[in-house]
Amino acid sequence: MSFELNRRLVAQRPPLPTSAAVDSVTANIINGAFETICFEVATHLGRAASSAIINQSNERNASIIDAHGRLAGISVGIPQLLFISPLCVRWGLENRAADDWGPGDVFVGNDPDFGGGHLPDYTVYAPLFDASGELVMIQALQAHQGDTGGKDPGGFSVDATDIFCEGMGIPVLKLVHRGTPRRDAIELLIRNNRFPSFAGDIAAMISAVQAGVASLQALVERYGVDTVKAAVNFNIEQTEQQFRAAVADWPDGSYPAEVWIDQDTAGNPDVHVQVNCRVAGDQLTVDMTGSDARPELVNVWNTFSNSRGYAMAQLASMVSPDILKNEGLFNAVQMIIPEGSILQPPPNKPAALGAFHPAVEVGEAICIALSPILPQRSAPQVYKLGMPSAVIGLNDNGEMWMDQGVDVRASDASATQGQDGWGAMCAGLGNLILATAEDAESRFPVLNLGRELTTDTGGAGRWRGQLGSCNIKQVLEPVSAMTWMVSRKHPLRGLCGGDDAGPYCNRFLVGTDDEFEVENAINAQLPAGAITAYQYGGGAGFEDPLLREPQAVAEDVLDEYVSMAAARERYGVALTGSVENCDIAVDLPATEQLRRSMRDTAG
Repeated sequence: MSFELNRRLVAQRPPLPTSAAVDSVTANIINGAFETICFEVATHLGRAASSAIINQSNERNASIIDAHGRLAGISVGIPQLLFISPLCVRWGLENRAADDWGPGDVFVGNDPDFGGGHLPDYTVYAPLFDASGELVMIQALQAHQGDTGGKDPGGFSVDATDIFCEGMGIPVLKLVHRGTPRRDAIELLIRNNRFPSFAGDIAAMISAVQAGVASLQALVERYGVDTVKAAVNFNIEQTEQQFRAAVADWPDGSYPAEVWIDQDTAGNPDVHVQVNCRVAGDQLTVDMTGSDARPELVNVWNTFSNSRGYAMAQLASMVSPDILKNEGLFNAVQMIIPEGSILQPPPNKPAALGAFHPAVEVGEAICIALSPILPQRSAPQVYKLGMPSAVIGLNDNGEMWMDQGVDVRASDASATQGQDGWGAMCAGLGNLILATAEDAESRFPVLNLGRELTTDTGGAGRWRGQLGSCNIKQVLEPVSAMTWMVSRKHPLRGLCGGDDAGPYCNRFLVGTDDEFEVENAINAQLPAGAITAYQYGGGAGFEDPLLREPQAVAEDVLDEYVSMAAARERYGVALTGSVENCDIAVDLPATEQLRRSMRDTAG
């Protein structure tokens, strides 16, 4: 049933029926109103929610979906997750009559086999009806919940055998009926969540979408239902036309790429994602045929909705940012996601970890595939961090706390054409805010001992990747520590001849006789005082390192981004002096000779 349902949910939807015509100015004003409403809905949740992962990290994404289930508007958020809610809402629409939709209703869904992302990503949504009782729009809001009621805290089970191990799947559940909260449904969710803060989170999500519906109602009253419908149709059609026009400028051909994940949580090696981006006129086809489908794989099953969302987030970044983000993007692109593969798994596969890997590898592969023809637009919208990376304990009241490892860090910030990698995180994290040491230490019995950049972890290139940081923590109480290590063997890939990023590494019980490196998935008990050291991978390089300006390499060495040895071995730059004496200088004749020799050796 799952594959057939997925085909039904992604089928192209017709325009909304309307007798109105709309000009481009009015259509864009209404789109701007949609963006503002979505921003206000997401901000409402951030300010009203109880848990840190929402009210501190900004992990919440609002969208407006029309009565046919088409994405009509979004605001800033986490790029990949902005495209996930529509399929969940479409499942709700299929059951609209049976579930007795009406004004004032609010629903929730999270089930990957019914259009959802992974279980922790709740989508709460509320319909807007006009005066005649016709459905017009749906305000949706997606947010990550810290627990889902599964066998392990947080819903991230490194040994889950099916989705039921990970928590409670909700295809669709009505939370509010005609403006009155359903106590039975809401209490069911609260009872199946370990976090005492969840009651505040779900209440905040409900009130946020209700506020969004009120704002949409005011917009409809101002412009009229038919005009708003016409604007939605206009903007979706325009987006499709603009995206197709961009593709028409690309050279026809096939552009394949393949990327790997080190292993699944059971140790099955080299899980792979394969794409072939085919350009024919104004039609782009993203074919993921050939991606891994080994039935013995464990916990690397991405959800169908996530696969589409991560693919579209990467594609949207490779065209003009002026193109509106709505259903027109999906109408312009044909996606082939093989049924039964890790990108569209069979029903009931555990999917919590797959929403990280192989989800991000979808975007990475697309970026690599299209980089030869779009070097100026090639920035990987991905992170190579394995999840979970969580420390879990109980407070004096017996209530669970969890440090989910969403810390300030430097990782995965790749170089792009004309720009070294910079900042603390990759573009794919969008408006996510990483936790400061002060905030984390005020919430959890954990000390942050260090977050230093690590020399030579940025991929070499004409433009250099940002370095990764080593985050060192000490737990003050006995805890459980859960993690899944990837990107030790297959870090973030370089583009257009640039080097790969530095790999990830994680060590437990640092400084003791029992210190060890985490090689795959682990759920360990750590004593009070235990220290962990998580080395994050850096960003990848862009273009041949031998093209980098020698003086830029010298400055990198002075800044301790690049070592003296790497300056010579990777960049072909001969330097004199020392970092200690701050007298680094380029020996130009020796550099030219060294680079000639390295090019000759490379052939």
